[in-house]
Amino acid sequence: MFEARDLRYAFGRFATGVTIVTYATNDGPRGFTVNSFTSVSLDPPLLLISVDRRIKAARYLPERPFAVNVLKADQAPLADHFAGRGKEANLSVPWKDGVWAPHFDEALAIFECTPWRTYDGGDHLLVLGLIRRYTYGDDHALTFFCGQYGIAAHQAV
Repeated sequence: MFEARDLRYAFGRFATGVTIVTYATNDGPRGFTVNSFTSVSLDPPLLLISVDRRIKAARYLPERPFAVNVLKADQAPLADHFAGRGKEANLSVPWKDGVWAPHFDEALAIFECTPWRTYDGGDHLLVLGLIRRYTYGDDHALTFFCGQYGIAAHQAV
């Protein structure tokens, strides 16, 4: 059997982008930081997020629209906030009402989705979203590698 912490360190060797998944509740917009996000299909337009079963969002996402906000390089404080770290008292969350789900006005890319399918992923739920609306811009992306943030520059290699 694998030791969970060591396996997590091995997974951490894969550099990822950083996203915040946002959704609406009766108490207002909510969100959580996710780096397990991927495109799945262009026809139909689908994406996948992996949601820890222990967080509150796991109860909501299989049944309500959500947005995936791909973060810019300067948005690490937002990622920390929505991961439950770095509770900055003066952090201003740039909420914007979306057509399908609340999102951040200044994200690098935004995908508004409705739930399409949910699958058992062990201690996570694998939620596929049908992309209903998207937008994107050009900037540097926030990345995560070996437990630390980094920057992916917007340039060809």
